[in-house]
Amino acid sequence: MAPCAAVGQDRAAVGTEENFRREPNGLVLARLYPGASVRVLDTRDNWTQVEVGGWVWMPSLQVSNDPDMTLVVAASGGENLRVEPSGAIVGRLVDGALLAEVERIPSWARVTRVGWIWSPSLEEDPVPPSPQSERAGEEARAAPAAIQPARRPGGFVGSRGGPILAAPDGDTLAVARPASDVEVVRREGNWARVRLEGWMWMPAVPEPSADPGADEGVSPLEPADMSENPEAVAGRVVAWSLQFISLERAEAVRTDFFEGEPFLLTRFGGSDGPFVYVAVSPDRLEEVQGLVPLERIEVTGRVRTPASSLTGVPIIDLVSIDRRRGDP
Repeated sequence: MAPCAAVGQDRAAVGTEENFRREPNGLVLARLYPGASVRVLDTRDNWTQVEVGGWVWMPSLQVSNDPDMTLVVAASGGENLRVEPSGAIVGRLVDGALLAEVERIPSWARVTRVGWIWSPSLEEDPVPPSPQSERAGEEARAAPAAIQPARRPGGFVGSRGGPILAAPDGDTLAVARPASDVEVVRREGNWARVRLEGWMWMPAVPEPSADPGADEGVSPLEPADMSENPEAVAGRVVAWSLQFISLERAEAVRTDFFEGEPFLLTRFGGSDGPFVYVAVSPDRLEEVQGLVPLERIEVTGRVRTPASSLTGVPIIDLVSIDRRRGDP
């Protein structure tokens, strides 16, 4: 890899996928992808302060209360940062990241954010930013405000979006957001058969245990029992009394989680017990956001792994949680 960028270089490129942080080794604001162009502002030890800019889909943003950074990413799971509206993706902003607005066009906002990145991840002599990024705003402003489609041969999704049905006049399968990227496969009168690609939350289901009775009912296993026969433990349902410590989000280094996946940091039995991670699906975050540190909770969960690869801590997927019998 080429030497990292110096302060006087003005611009640099991200050479390898890397976290973009609020401060050195601080809160992650985004994940930047190789080739992303940044403006170099300062250096501190092995960290470089940079300014990142790009375009973000407006429905994923909300107005913030910060006087300097007027927008905040509000979409669950974050949102893509692009070089131009509907253009190449250069990074993924996290949910809650604050941004400074530069300009706005129908459905899109051009934003910037100053933060820090690990210096060895930057390269000198980057490819200059494409002039298309600057022209994109002018072209989009010249287009009619009522229609900002994502075009493909044969048709487009209009500015209001629309439902996707199993058949003409059939049940609704999904709702396409305005300017969604879809492909028209066939037309029948005013109906179009479309194809789209994307990602949805779908945790892997563990393989059934070799023990015929392992998946029936609640297992009496405790964390200390996990190491005895780890292959037979995954997928079993346990009911544990835990002490809540904090609600966390997994970073990329925690390979047993999806990056950004929420989980509860807890202790089994109390403050002297072993640690346990409780993975929480995004649609159940409201159930755990009111937990108080040191509060005791009764949790039923399915064992994802008896020992995480990073810390050796058991990980269970939340099935149910009961706060009625626990006091802080």
